[in-house]
Amino acid sequence: MKKLEYRKKLKILRNIDWKLISIVLVIFFSGLIVLSSATHANLTGNFTQIYKQLLAFVMGTLIIAVFMMIDYNSIGKHYKELYVISLALLVLVLIPGIGDVQFGARSWIRIGSFNLQTSEIVKTTFILSYAYIIDKNKKNINDLKTLFLLVVYAFPFIGLLLSQPDLGTAIVFSVMIFFMLYAAGLNNKILRNVVIVMVILAPIMYFLMAPHQRIRIVNFFNPEAMSNYQVLQSMIAIGSGGIFGKGLYNGSQNQESFLPVRDSDFIFAVVGEEFGLIGMLFFIVLFVLLITRLLMIAKKSKNTYGSLVIAGITGMFTYQIIQNIGMTVGLMPVTGVTLPFVSYGGSSLLTSMANIGIVLNICLRRKRMGLYS
Repeated sequence: MKKLEYRKKLKILRNIDWKLISIVLVIFFSGLIVLSSATHANLTGNFTQIYKQLLAFVMGTLIIAVFMMIDYNSIGKHYKELYVISLALLVLVLIPGIGDVQFGARSWIRIGSFNLQTSEIVKTTFILSYAYIIDKNKKNINDLKTLFLLVVYAFPFIGLLLSQPDLGTAIVFSVMIFFMLYAAGLNNKILRNVVIVMVILAPIMYFLMAPHQRIRIVNFFNPEAMSNYQVLQSMIAIGSGGIFGKGLYNGSQNQESFLPVRDSDFIFAVVGEEFGLIGMLFFIVLFVLLITRLLMIAKKSKNTYGSLVIAGITGMFTYQIIQNIGMTVGLMPVTGVTLPFVSYGGSSLLTSMANIGIVLNICLRRKRMGLYS
């Protein structure tokens, strides 16, 4: 009996997608080395942020284990509860005395010494619930009535995020929705029209933005402005790194604190300064491998719901990677979006790992069905 149980456990271990896990591990620990420089741990001897990041990683590993044990289909069936919980978490931060303002947005809840960004949790719960709704209506996905209902379902999330105001996360949600609708088979003509409408509405959205957000947009079109200090310092850091970089802990922009928000939003600039073009390409290749692996797993999922969930997760990672790297080199406006598995932040790391856990869950159950190669 014990031998049979051992064989079952061994089979489960063999069925885990170790390639995906390996990619995530390499990204995280490579990022941790960069983070040790970005936090000046080498100068101060204070490794508190590194320890917190490692603690979040351990907690994330436990979350992955939990998600792998629960059938993702059973989670999706509770989409109504997930919807209500998700909205409640976004409303909670808007209540005075509960929500904490950081970087110009009321997106956080302070629990002791720990700051929780509720929108990070909602990314996961939203994907699980929204994918289930799309799956239920996939046969009529190109029907305007169905599409309208799907938009209505998602609108409160975008509205609440913009009211914080957190434009960066609102865009992340929009991209996740786009990826899931595309994966569900939404007509290309409809998708194109949606993009056109968004472009037309962009000028109107500008006047609805918070003052600091409008400044960021203006700075994007005027990169040499002194108010664009963050991006200017980031580009100086990357440019000074050359091909091979100045070496770990030797980046002057980073070590002398000229580079702002270097442990999260602009951590890729630290990579560029200290590891050069080679270091940046190293991380970019890793992220390409991550996205490619996710797409492959989504393509071979045993059901539509699993594919839609992974499509949403892939959209989230893809946009965050492109946006974060893009803003450090001046190709994208600054929106405060973190680099997955690399930027400092417990909420972001836990969410990223929870999503990887869900993907592994989907992958594991597909393998049990004998549909994986």
